[in-house]
Amino acid sequence: MAGFTGILEFTERLPIQKALTNQHLVFRSHIEHFWEKATYDEENKTINSFVSLNGQDKPIIITEQLVREVINFPQDEDSPTKFHERMVKGCMLRLGYNGPLNKANYLKACFPRVYKFLIHSMLHALSHRKRGYDVIRDYQMNIVTTPVLNKK
Repeated sequence: MAGFTGILEFTERLPIQKALTNQHLVFRSHIEHFWEKATYDEENKTINSFVSLNGQDKPIIITEQLVREVINFPQDEDSPTKFHERMVKGCMLRLGYNGPLNKANYLKACFPRVYKFLIHSMLHALSHRKRGYDVIRDYQMNIVTTPVLNKK
């Protein structure tokens, strides 16, 4: 654990620390039931679904504001942002990335060990991926760039 002490102290100062570390017991059947009935409202930018509670279907409405509130993201609408490719690649070099930079996918194996842990934790908590955490897409590197460069 001595090699990870700096990373752990770093993550404690992040505004997304709650999203990285908060764990709730969620059953796969509940998730499947939610998504079976889910619809996306393009006009209001919400996800609408129903869950059964005591035999009755209760509506669930998920908004961007709700997600920001639950995981303690900043309140302004400009957060989070997508960074310029040059800034992201500079951050990767700062972290010690030693692979090719001119691809749409990057390899987690090309980062030093402590940064692999940070990247893996952030992708697990904030990415939509269900597997394949060895390959990092270019847009996912924005997730990592944000706390490293202390940006929104």
